[in-house]
Amino acid sequence: MVAVTARLLVSLSGITASTLDRADDLCTELAARGVPLSLLLAPRLAGAHHPDAVRTWVRTRVSAGDALLQHGFDPATAARRRRAEFAALPAHEANLRLIAAATTMERLGLTPDGFVPPRWLASPGTLTALRRHGVPLCADAIGVRDLRAGTVHRGRVQGFGFGERTEPWWCFALVMTTARQARRGATIRLAADTADLTRPGPHRALLDAIDIALHHDARPVTYPALLPRPRAHAA
Repeated sequence: MVAVTARLLVSLSGITASTLDRADDLCTELAARGVPLSLLLAPRLAGAHHPDAVRTWVRTRVSAGDALLQHGFDPATAARRRRAEFAALPAHEANLRLIAAATTMERLGLTPDGFVPPRWLASPGTLTALRRHGVPLCADAIGVRDLRAGTVHRGRVQGFGFGERTEPWWCFALVMTTARQARRGATIRLAADTADLTRPGPHRALLDAIDIALHHDARPVTYPALLPRPRAHAA
């Protein structure tokens, strides 16, 4: 039996001008391990305060081998309604938000390689709208969707967000689950927010999970790297 090598994907959200120092520190820690980041950028938040700083930082990270994905449009608005932004939208409403997001991204001078809905929840209407916009990739809670080929790379996303009360147990479970996935050659998806990096437990657990995946020879990649490259057309 041929052994299957696990793939390791690490993403970071919550990127704004005020959190760039935290994000940069994580990039340094991962660069030392040879692990690229998939940067999840919410256009409305990124463009709200000091967009030039965000633009410059993101471009530097992409040049260094990280990937950029659009993280919804304005997750904070939906959060106030206690519903993930793209979780239940019909196609026409999702289309309007995607148009607004594309306009903001263009103003920022950034081109994303795919889409990640807030809380990793995308409605069927959202997927339809993404295809209409020619977006190649959508990563949700259960897998990474190649919207052009219609295929799905299965693998549940793992992250934090359960509060301090259960934090020690959840951090331990994250590391143990990652080790198990790495041994069986699964797709490992670790998701962090810049807010997690201010808490020692989640920050340490994220690095421990990455280290144990690498120990089991998991191959670190970005989300766009999961999709096959488009074939070059003959002249």
